[in-house]
Amino acid sequence: EEEMIRSSLAKGRAHDFTLYVRHQGKILVIAKHTYPPGLYRAPSGGLNPGEPFLDGIAREALEETGCEIAIQRFLLRTEVNFWAGTESLNWQSFVFEADYVRGDYAFTDKGEIREVRWAEPTEFEAFGAMMRQTDVGGFHYRAALHDTVSPLLNLGAE
Repeated sequence: EEEMIRSSLAKGRAHDFTLYVRHQGKILVIAKHTYPPGLYRAPSGGLNPGEPFLDGIAREALEETGCEIAIQRFLLRTEVNFWAGTESLNWQSFVFEADYVRGDYAFTDKGEIREVRWAEPTEFEAFGAMMRQTDVGGFHYRAALHDTVSPLLNLGAE
């Protein structure tokens, strides 16, 4: 995990954005190759140096999901410190709600993404439980991020 964060920092990146893409009451989710079966989360990504924010979001959404999206609203920004021994690595996440516009789910980031699918909002509770059963800090962070976003999206009411 530390190496993953350090590699992002080396590229001049200390952030990610997470996208809660909605369509017909469901949320678009991804699974990476390293994820255990049944574990999914909202897609996320980062900007390339000098890339405009909305252009980077559109690019990452297309690469990771094969879909075009329309940002509806900014939900929140988090700042966290990931600790590696005695060293702190600062990170920010920007979270957005978006609508699915079109796409065939033919994602191009085959090296990172294993699968894309639609999930019922109620499935996120199981995804979070799976993440918290691991010893991977990034999973714990993703589960906590979803717990914070869920009431903002009113996911339990769908």
